[in-house]
Amino acid sequence: MTENVVRLVKTPPTDPQPDATPTVLTVVPDAPAAPLVPLWVRSGRAVKTVVTHEGTKSAVRAVARHSLYTFNGGRIVARRTWDGKTGSRYERMIRTAEAAGNLEAAEEWEERLTRFRQARHHRRMDLLHSPVEAAKGLAVGTGVSIGVLVALGVIMAINNHDVTDVITPLAATIEFIALLIRIVQVTWGTAVIVGPLLALFALWAVGSKQQAAPQWALPANVRSGEGEPVTPSIVVKALRDLGVPALRNAIKDMGDAGASMLGPIRIAGCGVEVDVTLPSGVSTNEVQGKRRKLAENLTRHEHEVFITIPQAARTVRLWVADSGALDEPIGPSPLVTDETMTADYAKGRAPWGQDLRGDAAALSVYQRHLLITGLSNQGKTVALRSLALWLALDKSVQFLMGDLKGVGDWNMFTGLATVLIQGPTDDHVIQVTEMVEGAVDEMNRRIQAPPGTVFPPLIVLVDEAQVAFMCPVKDDEGRPYGGSKATSRYFMAVRKIHNQGRAVNVLMWQGTQDPTDQNLPKLVREGAHTRASLALGTESQARMALGDKAVDGGAAPNLLRPGLDRGTLVVASDGIAIPAGQASITVRTHYIDDDAAVVITDRAKAMRDGVTTLRVVDNGEERDALADVAAVLGDAPRVLTQEVLKRLAALDADTYGGWSFIDLKRVLDGTGAEPYKSDGRMVVGTERVARALTNRDGEGSASAAE
Repeated sequence: MTENVVRLVKTPPTDPQPDATPTVLTVVPDAPAAPLVPLWVRSGRAVKTVVTHEGTKSAVRAVARHSLYTFNGGRIVARRTWDGKTGSRYERMIRTAEAAGNLEAAEEWEERLTRFRQARHHRRMDLLHSPVEAAKGLAVGTGVSIGVLVALGVIMAINNHDVTDVITPLAATIEFIALLIRIVQVTWGTAVIVGPLLALFALWAVGSKQQAAPQWALPANVRSGEGEPVTPSIVVKALRDLGVPALRNAIKDMGDAGASMLGPIRIAGCGVEVDVTLPSGVSTNEVQGKRRKLAENLTRHEHEVFITIPQAARTVRLWVADSGALDEPIGPSPLVTDETMTADYAKGRAPWGQDLRGDAAALSVYQRHLLITGLSNQGKTVALRSLALWLALDKSVQFLMGDLKGVGDWNMFTGLATVLIQGPTDDHVIQVTEMVEGAVDEMNRRIQAPPGTVFPPLIVLVDEAQVAFMCPVKDDEGRPYGGSKATSRYFMAVRKIHNQGRAVNVLMWQGTQDPTDQNLPKLVREGAHTRASLALGTESQARMALGDKAVDGGAAPNLLRPGLDRGTLVVASDGIAIPAGQASITVRTHYIDDDAAVVITDRAKAMRDGVTTLRVVDNGEERDALADVAAVLGDAPRVLTQEVLKRLAALDADTYGGWSFIDLKRVLDGTGAEPYKSDGRMVVGTERVARALTNRDGEGSASAAE
């Protein structure tokens, strides 16, 4: 609450009289005072500060830790005592052997249990007779002892000539016993206090050695566990504390504390690998669904533990990385370091990166359609471009490329790709669609060729393909370029290549972002032989990217860390070596920057005779036919007229798609670059066309000057 403060101020009267000037007191409210904070609020803040202080938290953790050490140490000692006095240990071993199907071991442990019970029975029967035997022994022992002491006294009396020495040994013994009694009487009070404390300390020592306290209560150096080696006991403890009741109870009942579940722990690259055979009643997906908790139990981050399903039934394969190892780069690509490397489309494998074991991950692209997807800015274009860079070193491979991002990521393929379209607009989508439809025509031509004909590989590559699928533009006949219906031109062209292109080496490679049913239709996803995914947002997207089989088998690109795991792919393909029983493999791809990519493409261009890249321009622009002819001729001394017409049609289908030899002859007539025969076939001379274009431009400049 606040208090109103007033003050009295002297002011002159409003109508002063000449003979009197009375003083008027006016009540003026003062500026409001600062609000007073109630005492209980201030006390609450102080309490909160004390409670949340790091020193308080440390003290609470210490008290809880040492208390639980003592309590759980008592439980451990009690369990050990119970095991030593009863046959529970043998019974657990029998159940473990029966669960593993080892009947011989079960029979052996049952035999040991029988012998243990017989020996225990004999001990108990002996206890029934022991009081009588003990009394007899005590009487005989006492009598013998007294007789010995008296005999010793007699000897002393004869020796000393003093009859009183007969009882001296007996009296000394009695005095010694009395001394012991007095010592016990003096120390008994202390022993009553110290004894329980020593017992508690012993229990604390047992619990401390076993770290028998929750993770939150352990010291910071124990809780972090950075770099802690993965041992069988750590793995079993992590599984036991996973929160699966059937698994926890099964481990508790196993005589070997769960060690029989584990296969050998093997070094695998920058981590270790172990197979875990789950007990009956525990399914593999129960463990897969608790990946984060399992990783934390193993003192690792979630991205440092991978769970896959091998061929063996009821078995999960755990790969646990060395702490921090996955955040380190894997080194440059062999494409950059080995300047002599070449590619072989049919028999070779592209050096793509490394798997989690640290082994080289190489991908075969032979007759396999490819799909790479992932969130934006995760390395999709670089991963796709790495494969194209390797394949460019096979001079027989042809490329048709469309980049619907249009920021120059594929500029280095100028001079390698037959067609290169770059841009994000609807016009660029139209051009890319026509490029893919042209590849369909080429595929149909190859299919109709005589059997046994060998065709060079033709890679139709579209980056940012989701732009094409989402394009709303329709052609003159009302057919949409985008979409996923049978009327969609881009969708149907891709489907046709997926259906038949593989047989004649016409392959479809696509890169796309953030897959959904709208921007990546189901039939297109399932038509790819090699499917790879970078980091994704949800499991449903992971299923779209890789398929249900891969995700059910442990593939989880949705668990990759966006930004931190840039360039890390989960791959499902028969073109890459995948461990037996797994449906996918995780690959950390090499990063090849733009400068290194230019060096590689320069090497690829040096291996070829020269390829003229057609850079498609926007439709509707007025064409310069002679300049276009000069552009498509490239560096070759002469080109067949039919090839010139084909290149012109690829350059601009609307302008040159219907051209014939007569149209080409009409453009070249009178320029000095008319078609002529060479080896019996009509050709167009590159030097003649260049000279004609130069002369024409020169005449135009002279006319303008006049």
